Amino acid sequence: MTPVLMKVTRAGQISLPAEIRHRWKVERVLVVDHGDRIEVRPVPGDIWESLKGKYKGLGSMTTDEMRAEDRRQDAEAEERMLRRMGG
Repeated sequence: MTPVLMKVTRAGQISLPAEIRHRWKVERVLVVDHGDRIEVRPVPGDIWESLKGKYKGLGSMTTDEMRAEDRRQDAEAEERMLRRMGG
């Protein structure tokens, strides 16, 4: 999609084009101020539902198991780095 120039009303409102509203199917957006620009991001109606699949399988692990897995992954990454450095 090409950029769209929008007018900001006196009340500080903008209207999202219908094409964008239909594509994202959301009722709310998050506005992030980066200082030199703003970012408008869609916010799903059901945030928890949107996370399904992303963290699949993690719910079955205990916190101790998660910590052990993190330590294992860190050790593997360190070992790979040392091999690359010839150590």
